[in-house]
Amino acid sequence: MSNHLHLIAGAAEGKKLSDILRDFKKFSSKAIVKAIQEENESRKEWLLNRFSYAAANDTKTKNYKFWQEGNESKELHTNAFLEQKLQYIHQNPVVAEIVAAPEHYLYSSALNYTGQKGLLDVLLLE
Repeated sequence: MSNHLHLIAGAAEGKKLSDILRDFKKFSSKAIVKAIQEENESRKEWLLNRFSYAAANDTKTKNYKFWQEGNESKELHTNAFLEQKLQYIHQNPVVAEIVAAPEHYLYSSALNYTGQKGLLDVLLLE
């Protein structure tokens, strides 16, 4: 989605998912800010100003804050709950009227579930 991320993820034995999410946010935040600074982005000044303002109100952040605090994680205990969440994720851009069908959303794994190759390698849940 254009303003948030849905993700089904797990952690290997002995690893914490919270640590993985923290590291993902740190890495992606720096990469996004760097891309905005280096690319010819028409909203560069506005974006960096917004991220700088958010960082000024957060003692843990130095220059730019891209991600909001926290996440809305759900533990997937059953296959039925997992399937429900996967369908929710795939339907999200349809409900938002961005696309007519889930597999049309470029940044979704829905295309992978139709047997085609999406932007990222996806471990299909079966």
